[in-house]
Amino acid sequence: MGENSSVTAAPPPSSERTSAIDDALLKQFFAEVSEVERDNEVIRILSCFKLNPFEYLNLSFDSSIDEVKKQYRKLSLLVHPDKCKHPQAKEAFGALAKAQQLLLDQQERDYILSQVVAAKEELRSKWKKQLKKDTASKLKSLVTEGKYDQEHEQSEEFQQQLKLKVREILTDQEWRRRKMAMRISEEEGRLKKDEEETKEMWKRKREHEEQWEGTRENRVSSWRDFMKGGKKAKKGEIRPPKLKTEDPNKSYVQRPVKRG
Repeated sequence: MGENSSVTAAPPPSSERTSAIDDALLKQFFAEVSEVERDNEVIRILSCFKLNPFEYLNLSFDSSIDEVKKQYRKLSLLVHPDKCKHPQAKEAFGALAKAQQLLLDQQERDYILSQVVAAKEELRSKWKKQLKKDTASKLKSLVTEGKYDQEHEQSEEFQQQLKLKVREILTDQEWRRRKMAMRISEEEGRLKKDEEETKEMWKRKREHEEQWEGTRENRVSSWRDFMKGGKKAKKGEIRPPKLKTEDPNKSYVQRPVKRG
């Protein structure tokens, strides 16, 4: 072929381009991260409230699954023991992994979000009570048709209150769970003890019956001997002399017993 022909490669799919851009941004980000920033992130993670995985990943409660995965990837690379020299980097790395695992588990995620809903309801109730006392704020809420309330819930103050309220509710629920588990454990221990005592009682009863049955022949023989000639004196046994009514030497005569 005399003519030069060029083949234009097809552009990569949109998802691949996005992933490549993210990788490039991550590399640039980590190139600019100092050791101090890594250490500070380890300290932040280890100081988080243990029952709230959203805190570990530094995410809001309405974060999506994709946001959870993306944030975990970013923070885990930041505190990875191979990259971070902090002595507790491994512990922080493990805490992030556990937080992601909880948020990717639908049941665990739903449980945490249900506590968030309960916390919001409490704060909203408190907010309504405050509006009743503040006439100006109440009128503003009515005029804006709820937008004033939405702005309040999006404020930094409300988000901080929500964070603390969620901590309070999760702590209370965890205490109830542990208390219930302790009661269940105590009840299981009591039932096990009762079962062991019952087994021991039946064991002793069986042993007693076996011993009683083992002496049956001796008991029957002894009864037969007794019925034949009365109880015989054992060898070496000292028995009192029989009482005589007359003494051959006339030295002793028992007085006759008066009858009637």
